[in-house]
Amino acid sequence: MSVLVVTGTDAAVGKTMVTAAVTALALGRGSSVAVMKPAQTGLPPGVAGDLDEVIRLSGVMTTFELGRFPEPLSPAAAARLAGLPPVSLADAARQVRELAESNRLVIVEGTGGLLVRFDEDGSTIADLARSVNAQVLVVVRAQGGTLNHTALTLEAMAHRGLDLAGVVIGAWPHEPGLAERSNVADLEMLAARPLAGALPEGAGGLGRDAFAQAARRGLGATLGGTFDPLVFRQQVL
Repeated sequence: MSVLVVTGTDAAVGKTMVTAAVTALALGRGSSVAVMKPAQTGLPPGVAGDLDEVIRLSGVMTTFELGRFPEPLSPAAAARLAGLPPVSLADAARQVRELAESNRLVIVEGTGGLLVRFDEDGSTIADLARSVNAQVLVVVRAQGGTLNHTALTLEAMAHRGLDLAGVVIGAWPHEPGLAERSNVADLEMLAARPLAGALPEGAGGLGRDAFAQAARRGLGATLGGTFDPLVFRQQVL
Protein backbone atom coordinates (compact mmCIF):
# COMPACT_ATOMS: atom_id res chain seq x y z
CA MET A 1 0.00 0.00 0.00
CA SER A 2 2.01 3.00 -1.21
CA VAL A 3 -0.87 5.41 -1.83
CA LEU A 4 -4.00 5.49 0.31
CA VAL A 5 -6.92 7.82 -0.34
CA VAL A 6 -9.09 8.49 2.71
CA THR A 7 -12.62 9.44 1.75
CA GLY A 8 -15.92 9.44 3.57
CA THR A 9 -19.62 9.01 3.11
CA ASP A 10 -20.11 12.70 3.92
CA ALA A 11 -18.44 15.68 5.55
CA ALA A 12 -17.52 15.50 9.25
CA VAL A 13 -17.49 11.71 9.47
CA GLY A 14 -13.97 11.46 10.92
CA LYS A 15 -11.70 11.44 7.86
CA THR A 16 -9.09 13.61 9.55
CA MET A 17 -8.99 11.43 12.66
CA VAL A 18 -8.61 8.30 10.54
CA THR A 19 -5.92 9.97 8.43
CA ALA A 20 -4.04 10.92 11.60
CA ALA A 21 -4.46 7.43 13.04
CA VAL A 22 -3.13 5.64 9.95
CA THR A 23 -0.27 8.13 9.79
CA ALA A 24 0.62 7.70 13.46
CA LEU A 25 0.78 3.92 13.16
CA ALA A 26 2.86 4.04 9.98
CA LEU A 27 5.32 6.47 11.56
CA GLY A 28 5.47 4.25 14.63
CA ARG A 29 6.62 1.38 12.41
CA GLY A 30 9.40 3.56 11.05
CA SER A 31 7.81 4.19 7.67
CA SER A 32 8.28 7.47 5.82
CA VAL A 33 4.88 9.09 5.33
CA ALA A 34 3.62 12.08 3.35
CA VAL A 35 0.08 13.42 3.80
CA MET A 36 -1.75 15.55 1.26
CA LYS A 37 -5.00 17.50 1.57
CA PRO A 38 -5.78 18.70 -1.97
CA ALA A 39 -8.44 21.17 -0.84
CA GLN A 40 -9.25 22.61 2.56
CA THR A 41 -12.59 24.39 2.62
CA GLY A 42 -14.42 26.29 5.31
CA LEU A 43 -11.35 28.03 6.73
CA PRO A 44 -9.53 31.26 5.87
CA PRO A 45 -5.74 31.35 5.43
CA GLY A 46 -3.74 31.27 8.62
CA VAL A 47 -6.26 29.21 10.60
CA ALA A 48 -5.35 25.68 11.67
CA GLY A 49 -6.93 23.14 9.34
CA ASP A 50 -7.19 19.39 8.92
CA LEU A 51 -3.49 18.92 8.20
CA ASP A 52 -2.60 20.77 11.38
CA GLU A 53 -4.68 18.23 13.31
CA VAL A 54 -2.91 15.38 11.54
CA ILE A 55 0.46 16.92 12.40
CA ARG A 56 -0.53 17.51 16.04
CA LEU A 57 -1.84 14.00 16.57
CA SER A 58 0.67 11.98 14.55
CA GLY A 59 3.87 14.02 14.39
CA VAL A 60 4.13 13.72 10.61
CA MET A 61 6.51 16.24 9.05
CA THR A 62 5.76 15.99 5.32
CA THR A 63 2.38 17.51 4.49
CA PHE A 64 0.87 19.39 1.58
CA GLU A 65 -2.28 21.52 1.34
CA LEU A 66 -2.79 22.46 -2.31
CA GLY A 67 -5.69 24.87 -1.99
CA ARG A 68 -7.70 26.65 0.70
CA PHE A 69 -11.08 28.31 0.35
CA PRO A 70 -12.96 30.13 3.13
CA GLU A 71 -16.52 28.91 2.54
CA PRO A 72 -17.64 25.46 3.85
CA LEU A 73 -18.68 24.21 0.42
CA SER A 74 -17.43 21.72 -2.10
CA PRO A 75 -13.96 22.63 -3.39
CA ALA A 76 -15.42 23.61 -6.77
CA ALA A 77 -18.13 25.84 -5.30
CA ALA A 78 -15.82 27.32 -2.66
CA ALA A 79 -13.20 28.22 -5.28
CA ARG A 80 -15.83 29.74 -7.55
CA LEU A 81 -17.28 31.86 -4.75
CA ALA A 82 -13.83 33.04 -3.67
CA GLY A 83 -12.89 33.95 -7.22
CA LEU A 84 -9.89 31.63 -7.03
CA PRO A 85 -8.72 28.91 -9.42
CA PRO A 86 -9.81 25.44 -8.33
CA VAL A 87 -7.39 22.77 -7.23
CA SER A 88 -6.11 20.72 -10.16
CA LEU A 89 -6.42 17.06 -9.27
CA ALA A 90 -4.26 16.23 -12.26
CA ASP A 91 -1.46 18.28 -10.68
CA ALA A 92 -2.23 16.66 -7.32
CA ALA A 93 -1.90 13.23 -8.89
CA ARG A 94 1.49 14.11 -10.37
CA GLN A 95 2.69 15.27 -6.96
CA VAL A 96 1.36 12.09 -5.31
CA ARG A 97 3.33 9.97 -7.77
CA GLU A 98 6.49 11.94 -7.01
CA LEU A 99 5.94 11.59 -3.27
CA ALA A 100 5.37 7.85 -3.63
CA GLU A 101 8.86 7.50 -5.06
CA SER A 102 10.47 8.78 -1.86
CA ASN A 103 7.95 7.78 0.82
CA ARG A 104 6.77 4.38 1.96
CA LEU A 105 3.22 5.68 2.26
CA VAL A 106 1.36 8.65 0.77
CA ILE A 107 -2.02 9.44 2.31
CA VAL A 108 -4.48 11.73 0.53
CA GLU A 109 -7.41 13.04 2.57
CA GLY A 110 -10.39 14.03 0.50
CA THR A 111 -12.93 16.77 1.11
CA GLY A 112 -16.48 15.66 1.79
CA GLY A 113 -17.49 12.46 0.06
CA LEU A 114 -16.16 10.39 -2.82
CA LEU A 115 -17.90 12.30 -5.63
CA VAL A 116 -17.64 15.88 -4.37
CA ARG A 117 -16.59 18.16 -7.23
CA PHE A 118 -13.17 19.80 -7.14
CA ASP A 119 -13.54 21.84 -10.33
CA GLU A 120 -16.09 22.86 -12.94
CA ASP A 121 -15.28 19.78 -15.03
CA GLY A 122 -16.50 17.55 -12.21
CA SER A 123 -13.18 16.05 -11.14
CA THR A 124 -13.46 14.09 -7.89
CA ILE A 125 -11.23 12.38 -5.37
CA ALA A 126 -12.34 9.13 -7.01
CA ASP A 127 -10.66 10.30 -10.22
CA LEU A 128 -7.45 11.03 -8.34
CA ALA A 129 -7.53 7.62 -6.66
CA ARG A 130 -7.95 5.87 -9.98
CA SER A 131 -5.22 7.89 -11.70
CA VAL A 132 -2.62 6.99 -9.04
CA ASN A 133 -3.85 3.41 -8.55
CA ALA A 134 -4.58 4.08 -4.87
CA GLN A 135 -6.48 2.00 -2.41
CA VAL A 136 -9.45 3.82 -0.91
CA LEU A 137 -10.31 3.77 2.78
CA VAL A 138 -13.94 4.71 3.41
CA VAL A 139 -14.80 6.46 6.68
CA VAL A 140 -18.41 6.12 7.77
CA ARG A 141 -20.74 7.24 10.54
CA ALA A 142 -22.02 4.85 13.17
CA GLN A 143 -25.44 6.50 13.42
CA GLY A 144 -28.67 6.03 11.51
CA GLY A 145 -28.46 6.93 7.82
CA THR A 146 -24.99 5.49 7.44
CA LEU A 147 -26.11 2.36 5.60
CA ASN A 148 -27.53 4.13 2.56
CA HIS A 149 -24.59 6.54 2.36
CA THR A 150 -22.12 3.67 2.69
CA ALA A 151 -23.91 1.56 0.09
CA LEU A 152 -23.92 4.42 -2.41
CA THR A 153 -20.22 5.15 -1.83
CA LEU A 154 -19.20 1.51 -2.24
CA GLU A 155 -21.37 1.16 -5.35
CA ALA A 156 -19.74 4.25 -6.87
CA MET A 157 -16.31 2.82 -6.08
CA ALA A 158 -17.12 -0.52 -7.67
CA HIS A 159 -18.48 1.22 -10.77
CA ARG A 160 -15.16 3.05 -11.14
CA GLY A 161 -13.00 0.00 -10.45
CA LEU A 162 -11.52 1.41 -7.25
CA ASP A 163 -9.79 -0.87 -4.75
CA LEU A 164 -11.40 -0.80 -1.29
CA ALA A 165 -8.86 -0.75 1.55
CA GLY A 166 -11.62 -1.11 4.11
CA VAL A 167 -14.44 0.59 5.97
CA VAL A 168 -13.70 2.41 9.24
CA ILE A 169 -16.20 3.94 11.65
CA GLY A 170 -14.80 7.41 12.21
CA ALA A 171 -16.23 8.00 15.71
CA TRP A 172 -17.67 5.10 17.68
CA PRO A 173 -19.86 6.55 20.48
CA HIS A 174 -19.05 5.89 24.13
CA GLU A 175 -22.66 4.81 24.65
CA PRO A 176 -23.91 3.30 21.38
CA GLY A 177 -27.62 2.90 20.92
CA LEU A 178 -29.60 0.22 19.12
CA ALA A 179 -29.07 1.81 15.68
CA GLU A 180 -25.28 2.03 16.07
CA ARG A 181 -24.96 -1.54 17.35
CA SER A 182 -27.20 -2.90 14.61
CA ASN A 183 -25.34 -1.00 11.90
CA VAL A 184 -22.07 -2.82 12.59
CA ALA A 185 -23.18 -6.10 11.02
CA ASP A 186 -24.90 -4.30 8.15
CA LEU A 187 -21.80 -2.23 7.36
CA GLU A 188 -19.74 -5.41 7.15
CA MET A 189 -22.34 -6.97 4.87
CA LEU A 190 -22.24 -3.94 2.55
CA ALA A 191 -18.44 -4.02 2.40
CA ALA A 192 -18.39 -7.82 2.06
CA ARG A 193 -15.61 -7.90 4.65
CA PRO A 194 -15.08 -7.20 8.36
CA LEU A 195 -14.69 -3.64 9.57
CA ALA A 196 -11.17 -2.24 9.20
CA GLY A 197 -11.56 -0.26 12.40
CA ALA A 198 -13.63 1.94 14.68
CA LEU A 199 -11.99 4.94 16.33
CA PRO A 200 -13.43 6.11 19.66
CA GLU A 201 -15.50 9.25 19.79
CA GLY A 202 -13.42 12.19 21.03
CA ALA A 203 -10.07 10.76 19.95
CA GLY A 204 -9.06 14.16 18.60
CA GLY A 205 -8.94 15.52 22.13
CA LEU A 206 -6.18 13.14 23.16
CA GLY A 207 -2.48 13.90 23.39
CA ARG A 208 -0.14 12.38 20.83
CA ASP A 209 0.86 9.31 22.84
CA ALA A 210 -2.69 8.54 23.95
CA PHE A 211 -3.93 9.07 20.40
CA ALA A 212 -1.36 6.59 19.08
CA GLN A 213 -2.65 4.02 21.55
CA ALA A 214 -6.25 4.70 20.53
CA ALA A 215 -5.24 4.41 16.88
CA ARG A 216 -3.59 1.06 17.52
CA ARG A 217 -6.69 -0.28 19.26
CA GLY A 218 -9.05 1.30 16.75
CA LEU A 219 -7.51 0.19 13.44
CA GLY A 220 -7.18 -3.32 12.07
CA ALA A 221 -4.07 -5.26 11.14
CA THR A 222 -4.03 -4.12 7.50
CA LEU A 223 -3.70 -0.55 8.77
CA GLY A 224 -1.10 -1.40 11.40
CA GLY A 225 -3.33 -1.79 14.45
CA THR A 226 -4.74 -4.49 16.69
CA PHE A 227 -8.48 -3.91 16.19
CA ASP A 228 -10.29 -7.27 16.04
CA PRO A 229 -13.61 -6.93 14.21
CA LEU A 230 -14.93 -10.21 15.63
CA VAL A 231 -14.27 -9.16 19.21
CA PHE A 232 -15.72 -5.71 18.51
CA ARG A 233 -18.87 -7.22 17.02
CA GLN A 234 -19.32 -9.52 20.01
CA GLN A 235 -18.92 -6.60 22.39
CA VAL A 236 -21.46 -4.33 20.74
CA LEU A 237 -24.16 -6.76 19.68
